Amino acid sequence: MTTSTQPLHRSKKNRMIAGVLGGLAEYFDMDPTLMRVGYVVISIVSVAFPGILVYIVLWMVIPEEGDGV
Repeated sequence: MTTSTQPLHRSKKNRMIAGVLGGLAEYFDMDPTLMRVGYVVISIVSVAFPGILVYIVLWMVIPEEGDGV
């Protein structure tokens, strides 16, 4: 798994809610569904990992695809 040369962004085509996990999947060249399932599993299994809060912060921090990136 290698990172791509494109900058990290929220995806417009692989989006379920805000495109955060779709953008991360594109950045790390992974299947978006696998990224989403892994994120949900980690959020449920790990009490120390506040999945919803992290998602909201990433939603605010990562620019959307096409926003001058």
